[in-house]
Order: sequence, then structure tokens, then C-alpha cells
Amino acid sequence: MLDLILYQPEIPPNTGNIIRLCANTGTRLHLIHPLGFLLTGKDLKRAGLDYGSLVEISEHSSFDDFLSTTRSKRIIAFSTSGKKPYNEIKFEQGDALLFGPETRGLPQAVLSAAYCRSEEHTSELQSRETI
Repeated sequence: MLDLILYQPEIPPNTGNIIRLCANTGTRLHLIHPLGFLLTGKDLKRAGLDYGSLVEISEHSSFDDFLSTTRSKRIIAFSTSGKKPYNEIKFEQGDALLFGPETRGLPQAVLSAAYCRSEEHTSELQSRETI
């Protein structure tokens, strides 16, 4: 099973859509605080919280709090500063996929954490040129 980690997500509909994705794939979801919204907000509810009962959602007060409780073998961070394209990573059972805030991305302190330090564990995210 995979874990999906949202580090300080900011946009409720994006998180709601990820909740739906996790419900349909059997993926556990971890939300690292602070969140940019309330989990009870109508935008989040409209986008996916009605799937919340189908997803194991864990909230963590910080990235360190998450690290102290994770069962994941590897944490693979997705960042525009990553060096390895996502399609070159050999994903394994028990991996956790880490995504940062929509407007800021992952902070260097998180990318420098032991779990994310090597190129093998940081994947490049690119936007299309036309966007």
C-alpha cells in the first residue's frame, strides 16, 4: 500500500480531489499542518470529504510528527527542484509520496530531511510550457 502526504495543503478542492483519489486506490492520506482550510469546509466537502469514510486520513502537527509515526519504507518528494523524472522512479510497496503546498512547494528543510535527501527520493515535477 502507498501513502500520500500533503505538506501544508492550501486549496480545499485539491485536497478533496486527492481524498477521492485515495478512496479509489486504497491509499492512506497524511495531512501535515497547518492546513490552509478547515477540514469541515464546504469546498472540501463538495470536492471529496463525502469519501472520507473510505480513506484512512491521519493529521500531523508537523513533518517531524509525521516522521515519528510513519510506517513508510521510503518517502519520495515531488518538487520542481527534483532531479529525477517521476517515470524513472521504481516505486515500491510501502512508499510514501510527498507533495508540498500548491503555491510554495516543499521547503528546503523538508527536502533536506534524511528521507528526501538523495536524488533517488526527490522527483522532478514540471509544468507544461503552455500553462
